[in-house]
Amino acid sequence: MQIKIITTGGTFDKVYFDAASEFRFGEPIVGDLLAEGNVEFEFEVESLMQKDSLDMVDADRERILQAVEQSAGDRILVIHGTDGLVATAQRLRDVKDKTVVLFGAMQPARMRYSDASYNLGFASAAVQLLPHGVYLAMNGRVFDPRKVRKNRARGRFEAPDE
Repeated sequence: MQIKIITTGGTFDKVYFDAASEFRFGEPIVGDLLAEGNVEFEFEVESLMQKDSLDMVDADRERILQAVEQSAGDRILVIHGTDGLVATAQRLRDVKDKTVVLFGAMQPARMRYSDASYNLGFASAAVQLLPHGVYLAMNGRVFDPRKVRKNRARGRFEAPDE
């Protein structure tokens, strides 16, 4: 099984320079993280854009949708900024005949204390096990894009009724 990994930017690939939180996007780190994890599955990484999800517009979401739909495989991970994660997942929710799992990180993958590696591992398992559909995988849970929100105060994703 080959998994297509589409990177779009977001905190996952950010590199911070100083206490004022000035940042830039580094090269996608997902391949290095998967190599460190000694994964057994084949994967292909496509860096579609390097954008903070707060700056994403409808045209960016259309570009992500096209990349997903044009992917030859049926198992796709999308690394995305957490602020726009739900909106993009909702835009993708009608994708047919593919399993698409979107995820991100609250802290950059290059930082010592980050949820990035865990979220990557969790999303990698989810994309292999879930039936076709579009999902969010964050904080050790899988969500329906229509039934999830980011809780900034708690620093996690949750169902609206929690």
